[in-house]
Amino acid sequence: MILNEAIQEIVDNVLSVSEELEPNNIEEMTGMIKSSKNVFVMGLGRSGLVARAFAMRLMHLEISVYVVGETTTPALTTEDCLISISGSGETFSIISAAEIARKRGTNIIAVTSYVDSTLGKMADLVVHIKGRTKIDSEKNYITRQINGKHQSLSPLGTLFEVTSLIFLDGLIAQLMVEMGKTEQDMKARHTVIE
Repeated sequence: MILNEAIQEIVDNVLSVSEELEPNNIEEMTGMIKSSKNVFVMGLGRSGLVARAFAMRLMHLEISVYVVGETTTPALTTEDCLISISGSGETFSIISAAEIARKRGTNIIAVTSYVDSTLGKMADLVVHIKGRTKIDSEKNYITRQINGKHQSLSPLGTLFEVTSLIFLDGLIAQLMVEMGKTEQDMKARHTVIE
């Protein structure tokens, strides 16, 4: 079934990214998160949903976290970090927010498929999450066949978004260990007004 093939394509991408993660990058990322007064997260579209899910888990770890664009989000400072999630690294609003963060002396962590993108070049730290983003599409059928690039079963930015979500959940597990937190600690901070 196509469904199974699509799931396998997503799982293969996740495993491939997991194998290629650089331990020093992860150590630097967790260090920046733990040492920041406030952590700001940002993404648009489905990447925005990933950012929100990550923000919730950071809150469960008692990390002061804000989602960029919410009415209760304060100003960035030099003591903070901005985590920008963008497959292409070229999304206008993400670049604009990163430019503001840069001017204010805020550390920027980019989670992107394109290390050499505008966002990647602006960031203090780049975490490479490969995936087929919206900008990856060879329209010429013959060229795709010659290059062995067939139609992906994961439309648009699915591979990046799903892999980013799993990566960031894995990062939460890493932070739990580094901070000496348990699932019980996190559960105590889970919302009770639903």
